[in-house]
This record gives sequence, structure tokens and C-alpha cells, in this order.
Amino acid sequence: MSRVELKMPKMGESISEATILSWLKNVGDTVEEDETILEVATDKVDSEIPSPCNGTITELLFQPNEVVEVGQVIAIISAELGAISNVDKSEKSQNLSSDEQKRDQASLPLGEMSAKSGQRGQFKSELSSVNDVFLSPLVISIAQKENLTIEEVQSIAGTGDGGRIRKSDVMLYLKNRKYPLPSRPQAIAPKPSYNAPPISYIEGKDRIVEMDRMRTMIADHMVYSKHTSPHVTSYIEVDVTNLVNWRSKVKHEFLEKHGEKLTFTPIFVEAVAKAIQEYPMINVSVDGKKIIVHKDINVGMATALPSGNLIVPVVRNADEKNLLGLAKNVNQLANSARNNALKPDEIGGSTFTISNVGTFGSLMGTPIINQPEVAILALGIIKKRPEVIKTDKGDEIAIRSMMYLSLSFDHRVVDGFLGGSFLRKVGDELEAFDINREI
Repeated sequence: MSRVELKMPKMGESISEATILSWLKNVGDTVEEDETILEVATDKVDSEIPSPCNGTITELLFQPNEVVEVGQVIAIISAELGAISNVDKSEKSQNLSSDEQKRDQASLPLGEMSAKSGQRGQFKSELSSVNDVFLSPLVISIAQKENLTIEEVQSIAGTGDGGRIRKSDVMLYLKNRKYPLPSRPQAIAPKPSYNAPPISYIEGKDRIVEMDRMRTMIADHMVYSKHTSPHVTSYIEVDVTNLVNWRSKVKHEFLEKHGEKLTFTPIFVEAVAKAIQEYPMINVSVDGKKIIVHKDINVGMATALPSGNLIVPVVRNADEKNLLGLAKNVNQLANSARNNALKPDEIGGSTFTISNVGTFGSLMGTPIINQPEVAILALGIIKKRPEVIKTDKGDEIAIRSMMYLSLSFDHRVVDGFLGGSFLRKVGDELEAFDINREI
């Protein structure tokens, strides 16, 4: 028996490292020449590495999800006599030129090597804790092309090893998808021309917390949105005294009559739906130089999960529901989110999003657009304070319930007039709330 080192092969001129996805063989397993030992992935290629000889695996030097530089030894194989000549042939194949590598990849079936180039964009190379598996470049490419949201990718059940999502899983999901979205051009983040400043910390005193996979994906999604859409934020202040007084008066009766809690959220969703009907160009997505105007008004509501992460369940066809229907829908989605029980068709497909930052005591906010939408509304805390109001007797000072609204919008397709007019319409709907409205 002879000792053979299996090295991380070169997979292209610009690729210097790869991530180990999974070992298909364990220490002590026998392998044959060209039998797959492990799966690896880079930003540009997702492939399987074969054994260079017949023998027995004696050592695995790296674990799944570890990043390994090209040329590093990743495993040791005890080769059978007469198999050494094959190793030289294998090492030669691992150092093919970039063009030769591309030709070889093109000739292999997908089962042996998936070679799809593409930018990671909003998706990280790992899924959230909901699906604790690697997200391959091929899946990322399909997800970006089909305009899948982070939440939709999370909801796909993987049939690969360890729950890994395969191409077939994504295609099956797309086939049964109820609310397809238009594809969008891929934005490439510009390479920074400076090095990030070092972060100093005191070992043993400061604490390092690794981002969980969902937080990593949210971070990527936010960066993608800022790189894609030139954000502008407008603000207005609204007097919601009538709305607050009405809710306080009827909320107990509403619960007894309908068995549902009456929060402010369904009222906000109702106002947004009415405003979108008047200003439909807020309810759009951008696809290159085309503007896709959505007929359905699907309002996403940013909701905190028990982990502290955010998810956006969707109130579909909000304009077709009355207040009771909205209240039932909102309560069901909020409860499912808190219990990690949201279904795939309850997330993704929103055309406009609201974020109630007042829930956390914030006066106002500057929310980041939930791609591929073009606007997002933040609702601040409702506070009582003295205000000057007009009455039949003239100006008077009175205690009023006031709230700030802020609209972040994509200035590529939403100008100040449209954004301001839409925001004012939402405010008018809230201010003009009928204090005598029936439940």
C-alpha cells in the first residue's frame, strides 16, 4: 500500500479556494479510481471530486462547510499496488487550463458536475436555520433568474443528502408556485477600492457571536436592495385620534362578536390598499427597462420571529377583503410567524410592504425596500401630545394622537410627486377614519 495525497483541484483561473459541501466517503471506506469522494463548491462551479486511484481512505483533513485553498491536501488514501500510475494522470487533470476545464465541465452530466456561473446577489452560500443545508451556485442562479425571495427559498423542501436543495426541488416549487414574480436583472456589487478597517477586540472580554444563516441571508438581501435601488425617503405626520378612539371603543366588542383581536395592522393594510388603488404605479417591479405593474395588491407585513430575525408574511389581495377579513388574515399570519408555522404560500409574492416600527417604540424609520418591490412604508409610534387644531371657534390647543409615516421608494421609477402623493393618500385615509364606523 502507498500513501496518496488528494489535493483540492484547480477549477478555473480566478478560483483560489472552494468550500467542502459533503464527504461521500468516510475514513476506512474503500474507493475505486474515479469514484466520487466529496462535493465542493465555489462561486462559479459546483462539482464532485473523484478518487485518483483504487484504495482505502485513511484520513479526512477538513470538515463540511470549511473553505480550502486550491492545492491543499484534503484527504489521504492508501493506494493499492499498481494504482500509483493513475495518480499522476489525476493530478494532470486537476491542473487543466481554464478553457480545457470549461470544455470538460460542459461534457459532464449534471449528476457529476453542475457548472453554472452567476453572482450570489441577495443569496448567501448557506440557507437559514430553517433549512440547515448548503445553497449551491446552480440553485442560486435559478432562484435569481426566477426572482425567488429569501423566504421562498427557505420554504423549499430539499430532497438531497441532509436536506440539500436540488435543481429538481426548485423546479417543482416553480411549477406549483401560485404567485410568480417577474425576473430581474442581476446587480453586481462594485468591488471596494479600499480595505475594511480592522476591528479590535479584547479576547476574553468581548464576545463574538456568529450570524445564524437566516440573519446572514437578511444581511445579503439588505445589501442587495441598497445596491439595486436608489432609496429616497419621504415623511408626513398624521393625526390618528379618530382611529385610536374608535379602536379603543370597539375592540372588546369586535373580539366578542368575531372572535378576533382588532390591532392597528389591518387598519393600516386597508389604508395602504386603498392608496395603491389610486396610485397603482407604486405597486410595481422593475425588470431591466420594463416596469411590471401588478394587478394584485399583496401587502407584506414585516414580522419579528422569536429568534429576533424578520420575515414578511403576505396579506394577499388586500383590496378585496373587508376589515374583518383583514383582521383574521393578519392575526393568522402573525400567530403562524411567532410559532414558526408559516406555510410556503404565506410568504413571498408581496407587491408592497409595511413595517410597523412603532411596535418597538420608534418615532419613525427609514426602511430598506423589500426587493423586487419599489416602495416600503414605515409606521411610527402613536403618541399623544398637544396640537393646534382648527375648530368652529377658531384655533385651539387639544390633546391629539399623532404618528409619523415614512415611505422609502425606488427613485428609478418612483419620483417625488408619486411617492409624496401616495404617502399623503395613506395619511388622509387614516386621518379621515370614521369614528362611527360599524363593525
